[in-house]
Amino acid sequence: MKSRIVVMLTHHDKTVANAIETFRSCSDLPVKYWGFKDIGLEKEKMKELIGDMKKAGKETALEVVTYSESECAASAKLAVELGFDYLMGTIFYPSVWEYLKDVKIKYFPFTGQISGSPSILEGTVEEIIAQGEKLTAAGVAGFDLLAYRYTGDPEELARRYVSAMKIPVVIAGSINSRERMQFVEDIDAWGFTMGGALFEGVFAQGEGFRENLKAVLALMETIQ
Repeated sequence: MKSRIVVMLTHHDKTVANAIETFRSCSDLPVKYWGFKDIGLEKEKMKELIGDMKKAGKETALEVVTYSESECAASAKLAVELGFDYLMGTIFYPSVWEYLKDVKIKYFPFTGQISGSPSILEGTVEEIIAQGEKLTAAGVAGFDLLAYRYTGDPEELARRYVSAMKIPVVIAGSINSRERMQFVEDIDAWGFTMGGALFEGVFAQGEGFRENLKAVLALMETIQ
C-alpha cells in the first residue's frame, strides 16, 4: 500500500487522556506519521507527547476541529510553537494563512462546509473541488478531506476530489475497514487518518490499541 497512515491518538474528535502512554507502547512500530487534536490534553502534556514523537523519529500532525477564526488562529500558533510538522484541519481563513505561509509547517486545511462534533462535511462536490483548487493556487501544502463524514456520496466526493487536486490529500475520519483502506489506495490518496477504529478494537476485537494497530499494518501489506 502506497498511501500513508497517520495514526491519531484521538477518539470522538479529541485527544485521549492516555495519549502519551499509548504512543510509548507503540513507538517501535513502523508508523512514520502520528498526530493528535488540539483539545483533550493540557499544553504541557502536548509538549511531552510531541517530544516523545520527535525522539522516536516520527513526523507529527496537529489536527484542529474548531471552526471560528480566533480558535483556528490560536491553534495554528500552537502548532508552530510546539514544532509540529503538519497542521491539519481548521477552516481556511486568510488571516490564518497569512500567518502560516511564512513558517515551517505543512498546512492541510479542510475544504467544504464543516460543522459539528464529530464533524460533518456539507456542500456540493463541485463547490468543494472549486475551493480546493483556489487554495492550491494560494499555496497550501495539501488537504484534510472528511470524505466519510460527507452528507452526500463520500466515495464520489473522494474520487473526484483526489483526481482534481495536484497536491496531497489525506482522507480523514471513519476509516474503519479494509474496504475503505483499499478505496483510499485505489483513488491514489496521499494518506488517511485512523484513530477511533483503533481505540474501539475494530481490527483485533478484544485487544488493545497496539494489537489493533499491528493488525492494520498487516492489512496494509495486503493492499495493492
